[in-house]
Amino acid sequence: MGLVRSDCIETSWIQSVLFWTDIQVGTSEKVLLERNEGLMYIKRKSDCVFEPISRTGLESIWRKMIKLDTPTAIAFNPYGGMMANSSSMVTPFPYRAGNLCKIQYVTDLRDDKLTNRYMELTRKLYRFMTPFVSKNPRQSFFNYRDIELGANSHTIRSYVEGKRYGEKYFAGNFERLVEIKTRVYSGNFFWNTKIVFL
Repeated sequence: MGLVRSDCIETSWIQSVLFWTDIQVGTSEKVLLERNEGLMYIKRKSDCVFEPISRTGLESIWRKMIKLDTPTAIAFNPYGGMMANSSSMVTPFPYRAGNLCKIQYVTDLRDDKLTNRYMELTRKLYRFMTPFVSKNPRQSFFNYRDIELGANSHTIRSYVEGKRYGEKYFAGNFERLVEIKTRVYSGNFFWNTKIVFL
């Protein structure tokens, strides 16, 4: 791909917030205090990548995005480096050694009349990506809370129900999470759509 060090930037976390909101890095953080009254609808999905995607694979992804004329952007968030020095079992964050990157699917829109169309395009791109990403289970980043992967309906309190989506987010740490929740939070007072039921 021809990526060289000069194509990369290193910045503070708060400056990365500017980057991800299309504001030039180096701009004063005070710009974040300027409120925009406009309403924006967002959808985020994600994938974990354990094997390099070939040049042919990347080209097929770009062609698919052009063909779909999708409003969805994809961002590759690299892992590795210092994160790869730790086993996925060291902390609850399982995306460590062996995980090359996270793919973030970003769909933003301001017109709610286009929601269904944009959501379907996002789903088509997500399905297309299946051969390039983690499998059995297809893993995802918890913070995006992708309800399409599964959710706590607040009616069924079962381990099996939570495991369906819990392993996608927590990988090998799922069983440890259940064990801790059983001991410490058996009342399950975290009412959240992505909570793992006991």
